[in-house]
Amino acid sequence: MSLISLCKQLEDPRIDRKKEHSLEVIVYIALCAVICGSESWNEIERFGICKFDFFKRRFPDLVKIPSHDTFNRFFSLLKPGYFELVFRDWVSELCGKYEGVVAIDGKMLRGASKCSKDNPFGKKGFKLHMVSAWAVSNGISMGQVKVDDKSNEITAIPSLIKSLDLQDCIVTIDAIACQTDIAEVIIENNADYILALKANQKNRLMDVERWLDEMDGVDIDRPVYRSHYGKYVTEEVSHGRIETRECLVYSPGKIMESMLKDKFEGVKSIVRISTERLEVATKKLSVEKRYYITSLGLKPKEISEAIRSHWDIENRLHWQLDVSFREDAGRKVGNAAQNFSLINKIALYIIKQDETKGSVAAKRKNAGWNDEYLFKLLNKIKI
Repeated sequence: MSLISLCKQLEDPRIDRKKEHSLEVIVYIALCAVICGSESWNEIERFGICKFDFFKRRFPDLVKIPSHDTFNRFFSLLKPGYFELVFRDWVSELCGKYEGVVAIDGKMLRGASKCSKDNPFGKKGFKLHMVSAWAVSNGISMGQVKVDDKSNEITAIPSLIKSLDLQDCIVTIDAIACQTDIAEVIIENNADYILALKANQKNRLMDVERWLDEMDGVDIDRPVYRSHYGKYVTEEVSHGRIETRECLVYSPGKIMESMLKDKFEGVKSIVRISTERLEVATKKLSVEKRYYITSLGLKPKEISEAIRSHWDIENRLHWQLDVSFREDAGRKVGNAAQNFSLINKIALYIIKQDETKGSVAAKRKNAGWNDEYLFKLLNKIKI
């Protein structure tokens, strides 16, 4: 099913006498404009006017391009919940049932143009904080929820998890989500979790550190340890340094359940990731240790790879939205800001389906200059 077909399932928020342009025309033009670098409603209107012949071929009955006010009013009226449901149906259509690592993380759209020295977070009601679920293997956002003004990510994450089909997935979340309720809702949704332990769970962290650090220098391949301990080590040489990563997993079975299950539903193992970085030129050595709890058993390789892949959401989603799409500089508010955030994610996914060499920024420019290339991008995902 194409995105246009999915858009037709949305409830149009406009009254009949205000429907000069169809819903699919407005959404399609906006999406194409964002793919090609537009960042505001005015830029979307100008892009549409410049590319009128392009859109006329797609919509033969098109007479004129909607104004910037029309785009603004439409996306301000459009309920983000409806748009989000359409997006999730589209993702399901494209990717089918996903069973890989799902990284969950939040991002604040600060609206830099509204910030000042005295008010660094912008005017009241302007900032937008979104929590996204990122399918690492497919490189696509599976869904997003807004963090309410009077809550935080801890309350938003369970809502996002419940709305997605995460059966047989491994959910990775940073330390803020190392909470009883979040572990429980992940298990209830037939998924596994890897949750980072930091200062917000001080006592648990101290216990885990002690249990694992006591094993330094011990040969865990000995039969007495082999049934409860596992280790996976990788080494990389790049950028003038040698990086060694060791994943140590302790899974004592029923003992673990008695120690931590009262706090974390389904927990089976505790994990330590030790990273040593040796600067070849200076011989400087740095060591970092991070600790996790997980519902996975004695699977050090799988756990290590899942933990490392969590940062994919920062590098391939949030960084691109900040740098390539300049999302933090946006001046939109309310529903329009939330809906535009989703359009950015859709545009990013479409651009990334093109495997030719070039940055996201370069591909956006090329799509704006070259109609054939834009058609190529859209045809890849059957829009």
